[in-house]
Amino acid sequence: MPHAVLVESEIITVYDPVNHIAVKPELGAEGVDQRWVRVQRPVIMAGGELTLKTLDLEFNPISKFYEAPAQMKANNGLFILDDFGRQQVDPMKLLNRWIVPLERRTDFFTLHTGMRFEIPFDQLVIFSTNIEPKNLVDEAFLRRIRYKVRIDHPTLQEYERIFKKMCESNAITFKKDAFDYLIEDYYRKFNVKLNACHPRDIIENIVDDAHYHNCSPELTKETVSAAWKNYFVEM
Repeated sequence: MPHAVLVESEIITVYDPVNHIAVKPELGAEGVDQRWVRVQRPVIMAGGELTLKTLDLEFNPISKFYEAPAQMKANNGLFILDDFGRQQVDPMKLLNRWIVPLERRTDFFTLHTGMRFEIPFDQLVIFSTNIEPKNLVDEAFLRRIRYKVRIDHPTLQEYERIFKKMCESNAITFKKDAFDYLIEDYYRKFNVKLNACHPRDIIENIVDDAHYHNCSPELTKETVSAAWKNYFVEM
């Protein structure tokens, strides 16, 4: 990835140490063009903070150079638009901005001088949302987003596997009796659907509570009950 690109004597910085993970070159440093930096395939994520302005070049009047927008930094990698439909910009306006890039794999930017130029739009764009897609955009836009993958509520077996992995990653011993208590006395009692994010949130709640009380986190009926009541306030 280039540290920066030059367009009509205007500098646009591309490499971003916050979003790009640099790796050691296969050759020695002396054999690498220092205008480039070797990075892992970028994964850029934008959520509710995304606006149309953040998809354009940002000019710094003090340093006199531009910073590349998120989709330019995501080239050759992934651009994940999380919580699609909850941005500060209307979904239709956002997709209107990306009609050409999504179809032709090129994007267009304009310098403050008025010059318009083209760059590659070579990335996999993923729209993630929990809103019904037909309530966000019309059929024409849905055609441009060719593949749709529905991620439904996990089964009990899938949920348990996720829960075990979260226990493992947080160094907590998984206890079947505490897990069964969670399922029977809370999910089934209050008719709450299983969600794949719940294990992470419940376990992290247990960990936070343990740290507050200066003790080791444990999976027990008491800690599960406290985490649930803190998570689902009305239950």
